[in-house]
Amino acid sequence: MSCIGILLCGGSSQRMGFNKLTAPLGGESALQRSAALLAQSGCHRLVIAVTEDTRPGAEALNVAVPVTICAGGETRGQSVLNALRAADSQPGDIAVIHDAARCFQTQAAVRAAIDSAQRTGSGVAALPMADSVFERETQRPLDRSKMVRTQTPQAFRFDRILSAYEQTGDQAATDDAALYAKYVGPVTFTPGSELGRKLTTPEDWAWAKAMVSVPRTGMGFDTHVLGEGRKLILGGVEIPFEKGLVAHSDGDVLLHALMDALLGATSLGDIGHLFPDRDPQYAGISSRVLLRQVADCLREGGFTVIHVDVTVICQRPKLAPYFPQARQNIAADLGISEDGVSLKATTTEGMNDEGRGLCISAQAVATVL
Repeated sequence: MSCIGILLCGGSSQRMGFNKLTAPLGGESALQRSAALLAQSGCHRLVIAVTEDTRPGAEALNVAVPVTICAGGETRGQSVLNALRAADSQPGDIAVIHDAARCFQTQAAVRAAIDSAQRTGSGVAALPMADSVFERETQRPLDRSKMVRTQTPQAFRFDRILSAYEQTGDQAATDDAALYAKYVGPVTFTPGSELGRKLTTPEDWAWAKAMVSVPRTGMGFDTHVLGEGRKLILGGVEIPFEKGLVAHSDGDVLLHALMDALLGATSLGDIGHLFPDRDPQYAGISSRVLLRQVADCLREGGFTVIHVDVTVICQRPKLAPYFPQARQNIAADLGISEDGVSLKATTTEGMNDEGRGLCISAQAVATVL
């Protein structure tokens, strides 16, 4: 008898905006973490159902058990069936089906499911209901003491779960236990873990980052000369003034310092590298457009912006009346709450080039996970 881990890596990650299974997560991707979890918890080999996006990550895995890769389907149910058929199982084998997006599930939960499947034919990781539950249409409260929340892994005698999947025409099934109960018999629930949370939403990703990451901080500084015939734009807000900042772009020194702080926190370079001032496509461009591109780079790298703090050094004009709109702009462009944006202004008491009205400078600090 052997345990065959069925690892599902076929999700589209549409709600995340990036591939949650292959993005860095404390040095290892969710795919890597889940594969290692199964390999270290009693699975003798793995079958991984992938998409074209997740296939390279699966092919690059370094785990201590043999790995077979198969194509995932358009639905979770089809991906499970594809993987079961690709597994080349033997009588008595156990199938351990696990969503790669539950990459922090515990080894104890995996082993409990396997042990139960070996004894009873099934082992489904589950947790009690902590919240009150209502039936939406009737408004009828349900008895939560009789209910559980299922997770993965879900382990079964291989031949039984394969038979259940092959009997059903409902390949949209989202839970293996439901098919087992319908076509085979009652399932055995085993202890899951709150750490088995599925990474589905941006909030889930922030939780996962907090699990493994130490916050990273970056600093940014920029300065531009004030000149005639230019608009003064700071934080994406046009400010009435007789001069503006001279630059290849719109000269928004506030956003320039902020972008460099974000790029510094994530080791992704600087704005001069990403948006060179010799490139005509950036001539006069709004710095908000560039900030949104930087935000996209951070998301693609799996980073979440936690807080940004910018200080503008300027003798004139007074900037405080324009900061509320600037905070809204920055929060919208970074996809964070306004509570995560701090803007301040200070003078140099008439000293230095800022104090003499020759330039405006900005310093920024950004914290990311």
